[in-house]
Amino acid sequence: MKHNGIIATEGFPFIILSLLFTGLAAFFGVAWLAIVLAFLTVFIISFFRNPERSFQDEAKLVICPADGKIIKIEDVDGQGAITGRFKKISIFMNVFNVHVNRAPYDGTIEKICYHPGKFLSANLDKASVENERNELLIRAQDGRAIWVVQIAGLVARRIVCWTREGATIEKGERFGLIRFGSRVDVFLPADSRMVAKLNDKVRAGQTPLGYLS
Repeated sequence: MKHNGIIATEGFPFIILSLLFTGLAAFFGVAWLAIVLAFLTVFIISFFRNPERSFQDEAKLVICPADGKIIKIEDVDGQGAITGRFKKISIFMNVFNVHVNRAPYDGTIEKICYHPGKFLSANLDKASVENERNELLIRAQDGRAIWVVQIAGLVARRIVCWTREGATIEKGERFGLIRFGSRVDVFLPADSRMVAKLNDKVRAGQTPLGYLS
């Protein structure tokens, strides 16, 4: 399943419920409540929007897996699905960003590790290790590893992953989403050349992050 509809399917239960309550408020003549619920419905539809994205591919180009703002770029030692030295890029998604996540690079999904956890604000450092999160290890054809971590946020209570271990994934392909505010961390090999910078506004499936060596 490609998950390429204009609205992510996971949003339909929320949209239908909001429309139902909006209709009931209007039916019983509670105008102010109907207006508030109508705005809420529009917000929910916007949150689950799933736009098409395109990028000009280049050799070894890594693209951004999430919409939002880069809040941290640092060299770290991997301690999750893989170990070693990596460049870590943290992307914070607020509730107004698109929340569908996309693969930063071509490869095979070697491992998926889901971790239940807390729901701290996703822009906090400790959210990377204490919050609910889902790790994907993408193994490129040349053997290099790219580690993508979906992290739930303060409001988010559900990480959705559409791929599976052993699946082949293409750069820019949608692989999941996080409901209502979140963060995505990307771990690239330590010798990767970064082009994205701290505080950059980025778009999933479109903005270059850097290049593998």
